[in-house]
Amino acid sequence: MSAHAKHPFHMVNPSPWPAVGAFAALLTAVGAVMFFHKMPVFGMELGIIKIVPGMALILFTMAMWWRDVIKESIVEHAHTAETSTGLRMGMALFIASEVMFFVAFFWAFFHNALGFSTSTLQWPPQGIVPLDAWELPFYNTVILLTSGGTVTRAHLFIERGNNKAAARWIFLTAALGALFLGLQAYEYSHASFKLTDGIYPSAFYLATGFHGFHVFVGTIFLIVCGFRAANNQFSAHKHIGFQAAAWYWHFVDVVWLFLFVWVYWLLGLPIRNFGG
Repeated sequence: MSAHAKHPFHMVNPSPWPAVGAFAALLTAVGAVMFFHKMPVFGMELGIIKIVPGMALILFTMAMWWRDVIKESIVEHAHTAETSTGLRMGMALFIASEVMFFVAFFWAFFHNALGFSTSTLQWPPQGIVPLDAWELPFYNTVILLTSGGTVTRAHLFIERGNNKAAARWIFLTAALGALFLGLQAYEYSHASFKLTDGIYPSAFYLATGFHGFHVFVGTIFLIVCGFRAANNQFSAHKHIGFQAAAWYWHFVDVVWLFLFVWVYWLLGLPIRNFGG
């Protein structure tokens, strides 16, 4: 029998990474629960270190899985037109699932901020001093919007077949993402409230913190694409890896706009009283 596939569909070699990734996510969740509840590990209070093994395994899984997908495309030439369509559809569905992930955080914030919760008499709650939307959050908004422009510029260069120029713009986008994360960490370190101080800090830190994690993942995604572009691995007609990174980055931009407008600005203004 011929060793060549007689169909155009995406039939890949068996991969351990879905199972390893699922275990890594479970390990991270367990570590997070133990961290937040201050549960000791073998009699030791390890703090944030409890989350490190799971996160390290997630990053390792991402690197190895991406490596295999790149190998399928560049070395094995297994990505037919049907495969490319499937990969794009998969990324679109993944982003749709991420949208619903953030909807949950916005729902929790709106439920309390707009007076629907009978336990919330005013917003922000008494004793909470919200961050000024027009200081660091505004600067971060400008940074992310600028990064949306630079990643679009990189896309235009790839479509023109100029991978070297595209690589420079991709790395610039990644640098802007890293700057955003640095400013967000600085903002957290100077906030007047902690995660455990009530519903406002919980909703705020979970929404903005998970967004920051997505920026971190997107930045790594872009760095990988930058090196691929520098090695001339994209063509004008086939650059699905970069397309996925660009879509993901634009998604991160849009989520941040919602966070800035609603969490930092409109619903972060003091003070609405729901007590009558």
